[in-house]
Amino acid sequence: MILSAKYVFPITQDPITSGGAILVKDGCIKDVGEMNAVIKRNPGEEVVDYGMAALMPGFVDVHTRLEKSVLRGLVADQPYARWILSVIEKSTKLELSDWYDSAVVGGLDALASGITTVGDITSTGAALKATMALGMRSVIYREVGAMDKMRVSYAMHSAERDIEQWREQAEGTCTTIGIAPASIYANHPQVFGRVSEVATKEGLPMAIRLAGSREEYNFVMYGSSMFAVDNMDVETRGYVEIPPWLPFGVTPVRYALNWGAFDAPNVMVVHAVHVEDDDIRKLVEKDVSICTCPRANAQLGMGVAPLSEFMQAGMRVGLGTDSPAATESTDMLSEMRTGLLLHRARDTRRFLDAATMLELATIGGARALKMDDEIGSLEVGKHADVIAVDLSNSLQSPDVNPMSAVVNTCSVSDVLMTMVDGQVRYEKTHWHVDVEVAKSIARVIEIRTKLRR
Repeated sequence: MILSAKYVFPITQDPITSGGAILVKDGCIKDVGEMNAVIKRNPGEEVVDYGMAALMPGFVDVHTRLEKSVLRGLVADQPYARWILSVIEKSTKLELSDWYDSAVVGGLDALASGITTVGDITSTGAALKATMALGMRSVIYREVGAMDKMRVSYAMHSAERDIEQWREQAEGTCTTIGIAPASIYANHPQVFGRVSEVATKEGLPMAIRLAGSREEYNFVMYGSSMFAVDNMDVETRGYVEIPPWLPFGVTPVRYALNWGAFDAPNVMVVHAVHVEDDDIRKLVEKDVSICTCPRANAQLGMGVAPLSEFMQAGMRVGLGTDSPAATESTDMLSEMRTGLLLHRARDTRRFLDAATMLELATIGGARALKMDDEIGSLEVGKHADVIAVDLSNSLQSPDVNPMSAVVNTCSVSDVLMTMVDGQVRYEKTHWHVDVEVAKSIARVIEIRTKLRR
């Protein structure tokens, strides 16, 4: 099959702006170039022409929480500290089947917005089952949390058992299994080193949510936030009977470093909003990648990550949409636009352009996950994860700068097609997936009614 359109963005090469095409065969990209040349080189192939649109690699969403989709709008307009407590409280009312249907709806949203790969941290496994059913590419991190030192070994044993089972389920699919410690304020420090050891031994990718909020920073540095030990009783937080530790007087990054959190070979830090220059140097030394989540960080009043500093340091950086309970959608187009504006406002010395933002959403995310030899750009030999975005209604003049037109003016409604591994999974309001879409949506409506009560 040949996919053609007015514009083609290979990402790692100059864009084609006068008619381009991609040959997709056996789930892979076999040819990319000028439309007439590709058709001439591959006679007899079916041609699907998207007209005044841009063909580009599917978006790589390196951090989301698909199973939280059911909470959209139910915990809105709250700063991070109150928001996380509300999410925890409402989550206790959900059953495993609820999490699955919620993850399915989140995955449908992702496909409709051009996202082909997600990184998802879960303790329930709902995101694993959902992304496999939807035919999405995913990295599913098994979350591990234990506040009590006496429970660390049990938590690690349970996680390793799940990982073994999840790996068996994911064999032969587009899913990779990883591991992730819970947040600093929800974990005994020994967990970080133990998770790193398992990740190294089993060859697992590892993700850690770190330095995201001022509350977390103050907790680790001073013990003076809502996460402080006097607020950690079972009744209000559901953690442990006796708070296991006190503030350490270091940054969250230095704290995690001291406990061996970055010793595994493939570690990604999510958020990294409240970091210092020395923190960045240490992360670079450990070859840690970064996932920045502009919308969630802004929505919850967490701050703005120093994206320019990460990029200047040569770090691997990708974008994440984070929890739909915070951002209300799993939408990389909105993520790029918000990130572009926030970082231009934050750093007026280094002007971030649209092409760079598009790179972060594609090949940047692939590099952050160490999957850039497989996805993230339109190159011969890579998996055919391709999307088509309509530019016929753009408020800009696409011929002048088509990448800017996509980042600055396009929305989810402009996504015409989403293909994963050579299979079309979404076509303009219609999904080609192995789930009963209407049933899952109806279930989520039912669950939301239960939560509102």
